[in-house]
Amino acid sequence: MLSVEQARAQILAALAPLGTETVGLEAALGRILAEDLAARVTQPPADLSAMDGYAVRAADVAQVPAVLTVIGEAPAGGSYSGTVGPGQAVRIFTGGPVPAGADAVVIQEDTDRAGDHVAVKAAPKPRENVRDAGLDFQKGAVVLAKGRRLAARDVALAAAANHPTLAVGRRPRIAILATGDELVNPGDPIGPNQIVSSNGFGMSAFVRAQGGEPLDLGIAPDDAEALKIMAQGAAGADMLVTIGGASVGDHDLIQKVLGEVGLKVEFWKIAMKPGKPLMFGSFNGTPMLGLPGNPVSALVCALLYLGPAITKLQGGGDSAPRQIHARLGAAVKANNFREDFLRATLTVNAEGETVATAFPVQDSSMLGLLSRADGLIRRPPDAPAAQAGDWVPVIPLD
Repeated sequence: MLSVEQARAQILAALAPLGTETVGLEAALGRILAEDLAARVTQPPADLSAMDGYAVRAADVAQVPAVLTVIGEAPAGGSYSGTVGPGQAVRIFTGGPVPAGADAVVIQEDTDRAGDHVAVKAAPKPRENVRDAGLDFQKGAVVLAKGRRLAARDVALAAAANHPTLAVGRRPRIAILATGDELVNPGDPIGPNQIVSSNGFGMSAFVRAQGGEPLDLGIAPDDAEALKIMAQGAAGADMLVTIGGASVGDHDLIQKVLGEVGLKVEFWKIAMKPGKPLMFGSFNGTPMLGLPGNPVSALVCALLYLGPAITKLQGGGDSAPRQIHARLGAAVKANNFREDFLRATLTVNAEGETVATAFPVQDSSMLGLLSRADGLIRRPPDAPAAQAGDWVPVIPLD
């Protein structure tokens, strides 16, 4: 069986970015930047005041108190066109351009104004309270790198760099096909031996959160012809994700049935838990990821494999889920040959360290525990027992 890293590497190696599209800033959140973004302007465009006060020559106020003559005003959005000479000051406001001749700003609280004169009570250093031109970035400088997933702060930076639109990776269309006679949709009548299906809804939400566009093909019954017909709905999608039916039971039909109509399997089964029966291949040329039918296993595998795949398709490059280190809040037992991912809560101790505490029961049928978990503790294959306080790797579920 493949390791988690080997499986993810093989999946990502089979994928390529889908191409780009241009979107407005209002639609850029969460998208992956398709090219380096260079600033079209210098920010700030000139030396600007960081405070309300008076623009002065630092040499004139080296000894305080000092009385200066106020010769003008420089509001934000305006300017003073003259030059500040010896013994002079200009009333200035936050964001106002610092006039020629001045090299410091005295904050308003350190002055007393009387008519056209101002008394300075505290001496600023040269350049104090002045934001130098280009302090943030210079015109032509790369402010955001290709492959970055855009957060709100990045959208703000792109706007400040004078870009109304951005080139981003196209959203991948992910077809999702759940399988099983035992499944019914939420709200539908539940027959004998049936359960409510959560996989399609959870996987669609996951795909959307990763920046993809889910295409829910529904629930295929354990019937060969119906499965073949419903799988054809993946035509035109960028990836097909099946949920369930990937094991070797009599009713696990994915490999057998879809193998007759275009499925080529590259690998099957991973040395991990939950999620051993993972499958990857292609279906009539479309990349195909077969997830386990257990909802917890399906979502854990989605985090480890589908999320990075969606990122790669958007041009984000090869990636793995973000990982941190935390101290164990309670002991965990030794592991076997399969890498284990334990659902856990995350807290912060008195020393400011993250503490991960695994739930005492880790049955993969318990979706409620996954909902309440803050992270997954990674237990390497054949890891020895670990005690409270030991450091462990954790994948946050944020």
